[in-house]
Amino acid sequence: MSRPLQHHDPPRLGPFVLQARLGRAPAGLVYLGQGPDGRAVSVAVLTTGAALDAAARDRFVTVIRAAARRRGGGDLPPVVAMHDGQAPWVAVPYVPGGPGAERFLDRILVSGMLTGRWSGPDFAPYWLGDEAPALPAPLGPPPPPIATRRSVVLASALLAALTLTLAAVVWQLLFRGGHDPQPRPPLPATNFVPTPPPQPTEPEPQAPRESTTPRPGQPSPATSPRPGGPDDEGEPI
Repeated sequence: MSRPLQHHDPPRLGPFVLQARLGRAPAGLVYLGQGPDGRAVSVAVLTTGAALDAAARDRFVTVIRAAARRRGGGDLPPVVAMHDGQAPWVAVPYVPGGPGAERFLDRILVSGMLTGRWSGPDFAPYWLGDEAPALPAPLGPPPPPIATRRSVVLASALLAALTLTLAAVVWQLLFRGGHDPQPRPPLPATNFVPTPPPQPTEPEPQAPRESTTPRPGQPSPATSPRPGGPDDEGEPI
């Protein structure tokens, strides 16, 4: 019976979208997934503790590779897809009520037929009880884009121009800097001529002008008899 995905369950493994939990084994979990073509698959993944156990991980991967080479047969279903890294998983066709990917998880725990009476402590793997699935590491960043031929040519031309400029500057400093240039003739001395102070000028005496205004007690000059207007007094004689 399927159950909904838990918060720590991955949304997808490889190209398969996980839809529900189909079951849980001591070494891992089984999911119901859907492939890109729409077919249903059963996906088995190890728990985090089992994936960290090198022996358990190697047994799981060995069983997957053997089933993939046989392409089915026996009690193992045919392998549709697999991942054999540090967090391996396997996908097989989903058959309701039939064998699924849990068959690969059952091969991890070592079991044998013991004879005689059992006594002594019971040993179990340290990772039993772990319920967190082991997920593949996220993909790294994409590689940097490859430069085009045009960008390479432009970068080479710019580098050549900078190299030539640097060589010209070095040549100027090393080979042209050793010769002292001819000294320039000195400039003539500057002669400062003092300006004499200004001399004050005295005003020239002028003859007094005769006033035409009669003094008190003096008769006013006569006027000419030349006819004129009624308001014309004439010219003095």
